[in-house]
Parts: sequence; C-alpha cells; structure tokens
Amino acid sequence: QVQLVASGGGLVQAGGSLRLSCAASGPTFDPYIMGWFRQAPGKEREFVAAIRWSAYNYVADSVKGRFAISRDKSKNTVYLQMNSLRPEDTAVYYCARKQSGLLGSTAGYGDWGQGTQVTVFS
Repeated sequence: QVQLVASGGGLVQAGGSLRLSCAASGPTFDPYIMGWFRQAPGKEREFVAAIRWSAYNYVADSVKGRFAISRDKSKNTVYLQMNSLRPEDTAVYYCARKQSGLLGSTAGYGDWGQGTQVTVFS
C-alpha cells in the first residue's frame, strides 16, 4: 500500500505560479508511475502529467509549456510546477500512482491522494 499526500495548493492571481507536492510512502520506484490529475467543479477529471522515477515524463497538451512534473527520489516526492496560471486551471489537483503502463495513458491508477485545491483569480 502507498499513501499519497498532496500539498501546495492555494489562491493565486492569474499569471502566477504554484508548486504542488505529492509525498509518497511505500514503493514509488520504477516501474511505478506517478501522475497528476485535476478536477474542476462540474467537469470530469482531467489528466495533467505523469512521471517515472527514471525521470521520463509526459505532460498533457492542455498545460504543456506552463506545467512541469519532476521528482525527488531522496524525498519520495513528486512535484508539479505550475506557471502562467489561468483561471481555467482552477481545480482540485490529485496525485496518483499506477504500477506500470504508458506515461500518457490515464488507465491503471489505483492509488490516489486526497487532493489540493488550486484557485486562480483574474
């Protein structure tokens, strides 16, 4: 079992930045894949980015160029750096883990964190 604790959300003005963290307990090394998702009110959950501990990563087209995913092996933590934030980025952001598969696939995520709220105001 793994526990995922997401943090770093908050209220930020459009154009600003936030860095989300996902601290994991339990195995997170390859072949596990860590991902970030988000869900805005009234909308379906949306895939944002994923990373292997080997550092290969994938970022969704909708946020590419503004968001970046990274990991710190020593801290067993995955980060989502969010720059140039827009009001439409407002959502609850979740980190999740799957045991294997394709970076760009949303299938297979079985472990989820509690989510952290990001609110971007104009």
